[in-house]
Amino acid sequence: RPRVPPRPSHVASTTSMTSTTTSPLMQGIHGDAKDAASFETGHVDAVHDAQLDFYGKRLATASSDRTVRLFDVAGGRQAQIAKLEGHEGPVWRVAWAHPTFGSLLATCSFDATAAVWQEVAPSRWEKVYTTPSNLHQSSVNCVDWAPHQVGLCFACGSSDGSLSVVSQRNDGGWDAQKIPDAHALGVTSVSWAPFQAGTSSENGGTMPNYLVSGGCDNCVRIWAQNDKTATWAEVCCLEGHTDWVRDVAWAPGAWVPKNTIASCSQDGTVIVWTLGDASQDWQENVIQKVDVPVWSVSWSLTGDILACSDGNNSVTLWKEALDGEWQKLSDSM
Repeated sequence: RPRVPPRPSHVASTTSMTSTTTSPLMQGIHGDAKDAASFETGHVDAVHDAQLDFYGKRLATASSDRTVRLFDVAGGRQAQIAKLEGHEGPVWRVAWAHPTFGSLLATCSFDATAAVWQEVAPSRWEKVYTTPSNLHQSSVNCVDWAPHQVGLCFACGSSDGSLSVVSQRNDGGWDAQKIPDAHALGVTSVSWAPFQAGTSSENGGTMPNYLVSGGCDNCVRIWAQNDKTATWAEVCCLEGHTDWVRDVAWAPGAWVPKNTIASCSQDGTVIVWTLGDASQDWQENVIQKVDVPVWSVSWSLTGDILACSDGNNSVTLWKEALDGEWQKLSDSM
């Protein structure tokens, strides 16, 4: 199978980036953001991903130079505090675990593995887990931690077309469960639903866990975990894009009376999918259409603001109005 080409460094140039002391998605929610500052990351190749931790005080970056770098960005600083080496190929994505589990970071790479890193002492990190060599046969393109109520668990997707869900056991070991043939030609993105986001369960029992994934088959697919067998099965396929789905994001906030998923595509569209009741179909709403690929979508912590980054090196913020219409808040270049 062909590997999924990496997303370009939409965050900034190849080795530098723009940083803010407040997450851009939280601007307008917790007051005005401070001035952005551009700084050199120290990477010697393209930067593919940048993620702030839960508190917005540390930044992790992933690069084609096979490293992950961590920065202290609190109080206007941009100081490197760690450099993580261990992958044998470009690193595509980074994801911070919930602070309930301490300082943990997941990464995924072209080397066909995902890894978990732990801060064992201040600014000293060690790789504590690597996915088995037989789990994926090609580049691992995406990684996302489950809601902390589920436990220490993450999902990842690969160019071999499969998804995997990796969970830590009570004894500290790890179990990996593979979902084969999830997307033809490859998986590009994966996102967990908020804990118990399903509006009801058929038997009145525990709500299942849900995942959403995007791939090179132009589809957005939703997966549910059986609460008895712990196996995963596809429950819905959302077809609205005409080219590769580049990113998916399930909106946080289990208290919201509807499920909301955002997806973006090589075709230049951003679609917001909503489900108000388990007995209804998902509703499709194309909120953005541009003449370049849209690379990523990301929700604010409250799930009411959506950020979309595209091939014009711009980030657009959207917010749903009370009448259900999506309004553009701002564009940044």
